[in-house]
Amino acid sequence: MLVVAAAVAAVVLMASGNDDDSPGDKPSASASSSPRPTLSLPTELPTKLPTKLPTQLPSQFPTDLPSEFPSGLESLFPSFASDEVPYYMLRTGDCFDTDGDRPGQAAKRSCGQPHDAEVVKVAELEGDYTTDAALKKAASDLCERTLDSKAADQPGGTVRGTLVQYPDAAGYRLGIDNVACSLAADTEGTRKLTAPLT
Repeated sequence: MLVVAAAVAAVVLMASGNDDDSPGDKPSASASSSPRPTLSLPTELPTKLPTKLPTQLPSQFPTDLPSEFPSGLESLFPSFASDEVPYYMLRTGDCFDTDGDRPGQAAKRSCGQPHDAEVVKVAELEGDYTTDAALKKAASDLCERTLDSKAADQPGGTVRGTLVQYPDAAGYRLGIDNVACSLAADTEGTRKLTAPLT
């Protein structure tokens, strides 16, 4: 039925076109010589949308990491559930707390609140280092002058320690080459800084 209606409409459009044999006939201003498309929207839209989304994950998802994953790998990635980040994501001026059990991590804190340390400089290691000892020396050399200078500018008793965070040999081979040079309230973590460094 629709095909027949379309065929009739096509015939009607062709038959009502302008006839060039009658020179006296001119199209009126309101008549159009080409058909115009029409847009029709469905009259019935869905009235009900789902109101509930699933609240539970399927039970077949794994709950543990396989045991063959490297044990220290979690310190390389940020934890989105907390304010902890790997040290190499820290920037100059960031204040943070440390955790002796997680040396590669830093818990970012407001510099106006009590915190363990503040990053003074972020440097980048260059060269070939194959041992942790070589990386430690190179990182310390990158930080030494800046940390000494910045510590001398602080009010007496404010800063009593330095913290140099650098990748181990495995991390360096993966491309982690940042070194975070920080000043701390003390080396034991019993005192806190309570304001940004000057």
